[in-house]
Amino acid sequence: MRIFHIADTHLGLSQFNRLDPESGMNLREKQIYENFLAAIDGIIIQKPDVLVHAGDLFDTVKPKNKAFSTAMEALERLHEAGVPLVIIAGNHSMVKTRYTTSPFEVLAYHPGEIFVAYSFRYEHVELGDTVFHLIPNMLRPEDYRTAYDNIEPVRDHHNVLVTHGLATQIRDKRLATVAEHELDNTILSDGFDYIALGHYHRQSQITGNAWYSGSLEYLSYGEISDQKGGLLVDLGRTSGETPPTPSPIDLPRTPMINLGTISCRGVPPSEITGEILSRVAQQGVPSLAMAQVTLDGLSREHGKGIDMRELASVRESLLDLKIRVLSTEEDRPVPLQQDVRAIDYLQEFSSFVGKQQLNAKQKQYVAQCGSNVLRSVMDRHREESE
Repeated sequence: MRIFHIADTHLGLSQFNRLDPESGMNLREKQIYENFLAAIDGIIIQKPDVLVHAGDLFDTVKPKNKAFSTAMEALERLHEAGVPLVIIAGNHSMVKTRYTTSPFEVLAYHPGEIFVAYSFRYEHVELGDTVFHLIPNMLRPEDYRTAYDNIEPVRDHHNVLVTHGLATQIRDKRLATVAEHELDNTILSDGFDYIALGHYHRQSQITGNAWYSGSLEYLSYGEISDQKGGLLVDLGRTSGETPPTPSPIDLPRTPMINLGTISCRGVPPSEITGEILSRVAQQGVPSLAMAQVTLDGLSREHGKGIDMRELASVRESLLDLKIRVLSTEEDRPVPLQQDVRAIDYLQEFSSFVGKQQLNAKQKQYVAQCGSNVLRSVMDRHREESE
C-alpha cells in the first residue's frame, strides 16, 4: 500500500488585500486554489493507492462557493485517476456543535471513493490490505482518549492512524487557533504502522512512525523556514518493527522568500531602501511571491524610517513584502499580528486563575465553574455565528 499524506490545505484563505484584476477574487485565495489543483495533479503522477488528508481541507466551517467547487474539482480528478481519498475534519473546518451541518456532508455526494470522518467519533475504513483509523478534530481534549480507546487494530493488515491536533512533544509550537487540542503521546502509539498527522504546518517527524506532512502553502511568515509539500509512504516496505520512512514530495505553492537581515545602525534610510531593492533583485524573487526582510537597529535617528514610496514598484510586483523590525530598545522582533479568533480563551482563563492568590481548593472550584460558563458562552456564540 502506497499512501500519499497531505494536510492543512486551508481552501478559502484570503490574505494581503490584493485582488486579481480578472476575477476580482482575493489574489492569495486564488493562488491557493490553483496551487491545490496543481498539487492534486502532482500527487496523481505519483500513483498512490490512497490519498490521505489529515484535516483542514477548508479554512472555515462555512467554506466559500469557490472553495467548494475547487474541492469538487479535485475529487473529480482523483476519481478519474482511480485514487481513493481518506479525509478527516480539522479544527478549522470542523463544526463546533453537534447540531450544525458539516461542509463534508456535501462532498459525500461525489461518486468517487471518498471516506470522511467528521462526526466527533472514531471511524475506520478498510482499503486493500490497510485499515485507516480516523479520529477527526474533537469537541473536547478528553474526547480523543475516548475515540482512541475504541480502536482495535486489525491483524494481518497494515494499520494507519489519521488524526488532527498538536502532539505534546511540540506543545511549545502552539498555533493558538480555535479548538486546538493536544494529542496525548500515548495516542501516538507504535502499534500503528504509520500515523498521519495534521494541524502543525511544518513537515516533521514526531515519533518513529508519526509524521506531520505540513501544509501545502506558506500560511504565515512564521512558517518561512518550514518544509512544505506531501509525504509518500510505502507500507509495503515495512518489515517487522521498523516503521516506513516517508519520502518528502515537493508540490506547487507560492514562494515565500527570506531576504535576510539588514543592519540599520548608522545607515541612512535611503541606503536601507536601496539594500532592500538590491536583495529582491539579487535573489530573483518571482513575481507575485511573498518576501520578508528584517531591519535590525532601526531607531528614532532614522526619523519616520524608510521611504515606502521608493519600494512601491517592488511591492507592486510581489504579492506581499513583509518588513520585520528588530527594535533597538528591545532587541526583539515586533510580534506578528494575531487574529483575535485564534485566542484560546479557556487556556487564557486557566492561566489567569493560576496567577490568583487562592488556595488549591478555591482555584479548582473557580477554574471548574468559570470554564463551564465560558465554554457554554463560546458554544452559544459559535451556534449563532454558524
